[in-house]
Amino acid sequence: MDNSGKEKEAIQLMAEADKKVKSSGSFLGGMFGGNHKVEEACEMYARAANMFKMAKNWSAAGNAFCQAARIHMQLQNKHDSATSYVDAGNAFKKADPQEAIKCLNAAIDIYTDMGRFTIAAKHHITIAEVYESELVDIEKAIAHYEQAADYYKGEESNSSANKCLLKVASYSAQLEQYPKAIEIYEQVGTNTMDNPLLKYSAKEYFFKASLCHFIVDELNAKLAVGKYEEMFPAFSDSRECKLLKKLLEAHEEQNAEAFTEAVKEFDSISRLDQWHTTMLLRIKKTIQGDEGDLK
Repeated sequence: MDNSGKEKEAIQLMAEADKKVKSSGSFLGGMFGGNHKVEEACEMYARAANMFKMAKNWSAAGNAFCQAARIHMQLQNKHDSATSYVDAGNAFKKADPQEAIKCLNAAIDIYTDMGRFTIAAKHHITIAEVYESELVDIEKAIAHYEQAADYYKGEESNSSANKCLLKVASYSAQLEQYPKAIEIYEQVGTNTMDNPLLKYSAKEYFFKASLCHFIVDELNAKLAVGKYEEMFPAFSDSRECKLLKKLLEAHEEQNAEAFTEAVKEFDSISRLDQWHTTMLLRIKKTIQGDEGDLK
């Protein structure tokens, strides 16, 4: 379907809206229903934005939503202003990630001012995802996941907070910030092990914490595994714990072959993802004379 006509219509609407805004600012315009004109202009900007969206002109759509957001703010319609900034952010995501982040941050400022922390947290996650996939700035993604987790905790949304924290832990470990990752995995593991619905996941978090310990120091890892078994007896019977013990033994003997065999055996039943593989390779590289792969 040809939407080029929509784009022309949108450009016209934007020009009309601009005129209304200008005339409302004049002395006479202010005397004769200035606010009403501004409200009409706001509506026009939003309509133009949706037409630009249909024409897939994402930057123009984002700009039009921003205009609407600013006017809503001028009219003290905080909620509508925040919604328009979110719409602008979603449009810009397809064309200009940096602008998308600016708009989403503007929405977050309004939501936090209104005490709507759960919604603010949701938009922090969106920003984190833009940093992850579009801008590949993991440090900034971590910061936004942490902020989201903070807001969720404050609102007692613990499972949402944990989801964000696990993202932080995963990225922290990749960036070799192991103490930070360990602290989160232990904290989330401890929170979930007493919950009948979630305790199955706890062994996974203690496994990840153990791998981070292992990269730092073999003795640390040994002590950590013992501590987790004591805290959470179900961990002892898990395949993850048995693997860790085999790996510790192979590492102590500096036996790269036994290390690889143990990993292969585990992987043949439970597939190891990219994160686990990366951590296991880092551990294996500390074995003398190692080739640095898991094949």
